[in-house]
Amino acid sequence: MPDSLADGENPGRFPYREKLHYRIEWRLITAGTADVELAPISSHTWETKIKLESAGVVTRLYEVHDDYEVRADEKFCAATSTLRAQEGKRNRSSTLNFDPAGKKVHYEEHDLVTNHVTNHELDIPACTHEIAGALSALRTLTLEPGKSIQLPLTDGKRFAMARIEAQEKETIVVDGKSYPTIRYEAYVFDNVIYSRKGRLNIWLTDDADRLPIQMRIRLGFPIYNITLILEKQEKL
Repeated sequence: MPDSLADGENPGRFPYREKLHYRIEWRLITAGTADVELAPISSHTWETKIKLESAGVVTRLYEVHDDYEVRADEKFCAATSTLRAQEGKRNRSSTLNFDPAGKKVHYEEHDLVTNHVTNHELDIPACTHEIAGALSALRTLTLEPGKSIQLPLTDGKRFAMARIEAQEKETIVVDGKSYPTIRYEAYVFDNVIYSRKGRLNIWLTDDADRLPIQMRIRLGFPIYNITLILEKQEKL
């Protein structure tokens, strides 16, 4: 369970240096793990590192090894991101380079199996988030149930002012421990950022830490629901 919530520590509001460890559940089994590390690397730059690994029977069905890194400013407006993704038979690397002055983002994807390279450029606002930065930005905000905001968001292939809606307060139980949270829905599927139909819900603790205690992606057949459950937080 999250260390900071278990022992009552609360040394200031987010953002701060931390490591988060998630268990990924799919169809009532542990499908993998996700590790997220956030750290300041200068007075105006934050770095987020995310590592996704499949586990157990899922590895035999669809092995996943993803490494993602992003650098952003103190408001989590993105500067650069890199993704190295090995998913099943796919093996690709991609980069995003943001140009706030020119209000552009340049996307490059290299298929390491076919050696094909794809390039794309989009017009964006000067401050634009990728998906990890959007979550960090949400954690810095006080958004009560019934309220919503729009965040400038891109994956390098599409841009949208993605709506995030605070829906209601809920108590989430993790390993027998109850946490007061606010449930949010981020409208990023259905041809907003991602073309496929789906829903994304995020539960943030209703305190200064604003921890993403649980995240759930709801997709159609054959994937259905994927749930990330926070098992541990380390404040560094």
